[in-house]
Amino acid sequence: MESYSPPSGAPADPTAQHGPVRRWFSRMGFSGITGLVILVFWLLAALFGPSLLPAYLVDQQASEVYGAISRSHWLGTDYLGRDMLVRVILGARYTVGVALVATLFASGTGTVLALLAASSGYVMDAILSRVLDTLTSIPSKMFALVLVAGFGSSVPMLVFTAALIYVPGAYRIGRSLAVNINALDYVVVARTRGEGKLYLMLQEILPNILGPVLADLGLRFVYVVLLLASLSFLGLGIQPPAADWGSLVRENIGALPYAGASLIAPALAIATLTISVNLLIDNLRGRAARARGER
Repeated sequence: MESYSPPSGAPADPTAQHGPVRRWFSRMGFSGITGLVILVFWLLAALFGPSLLPAYLVDQQASEVYGAISRSHWLGTDYLGRDMLVRVILGARYTVGVALVATLFASGTGTVLALLAASSGYVMDAILSRVLDTLTSIPSKMFALVLVAGFGSSVPMLVFTAALIYVPGAYRIGRSLAVNINALDYVVVARTRGEGKLYLMLQEILPNILGPVLADLGLRFVYVVLLLASLSFLGLGIQPPAADWGSLVRENIGALPYAGASLIAPALAIATLTISVNLLIDNLRGRAARARGER
C-alpha cells in the first residue's frame, strides 16, 4: 500500500498557510493559551484597572468590617470595611508593576554583563563571575531584609533590591549560553574580519541566546513576585495606604476563620499570576516542537 505524499507546492505543515500569529497560537497547548490569557488579564488590570474603577467604589467605606461576599461586594470587605475586589485591582499595579520593572532590570543587567564576559576574554569573565558569585552566596531573603530594613521600603528601593538579588542568576544563565555561542565558527570569523566587541555582542551572540534568555526572564519574574510578596507579608514591602497582594494577605490574615474571602482573594491572585507565567513559559516552544523531540 503506497503512502500518501502531499503534492509539490503544498505546505508540509498544515498551519503554514495561516498567518504567523495564528500559527503561534495553534502550536501552543491549551495550558499555554490559558496562561497567556490570565497573564494578559493581570497586566491589563495593573495598567488600566485603577483608572477604570468608579471613584465611589475606591473611596467607599462599607458598614461591615470583614463583610461576606455579596452583590455589592463580590469579594467581601477587608479589616477597614473596604471592598476587596477594588483592593486587589489596586494592588495589581504594585505587585505586577514593581515585579516587572525589577525583573527587566535584573535580566537586562545580567544579560549585558554575560555578553561582556563572554566577548572580553578570561580576565573580565573571571572578575565578573567572582563578584557575582559573592552576591549569590548571600541568602536572597536575608539580603533583601537587610537592605530594606536599612534603607527603607520605598518603591525604588524595592525595585533595586529585587533587581540586585536576581542579577547573578540572570548573569549565570546568559553567560553559559553566550560562552558556547562565542566559540562557534561564525563568531570566530566575525572577530577575525575585525568586527568590534559591541557588534559581536549585539549581532552575533545576543540573537542566538534571546529565546532562552526570555524564558529565564519569565521565571525570574515569578521569583521577584514571590520575594516582594514575602517582604510585604513581613511588613517590609509596600507601605500603607498603598498595598500590594502580599500586604493584603498580611492585613486580613486574622479573618480566615470567618471572612476567608478577604484573605484568599489576594493569595489566589498571587497564585494565578505565577502559575500563568509558568504555563506560558512551558509552551513557548510549542507543542509541535515537543512532539518532534526538540530540546
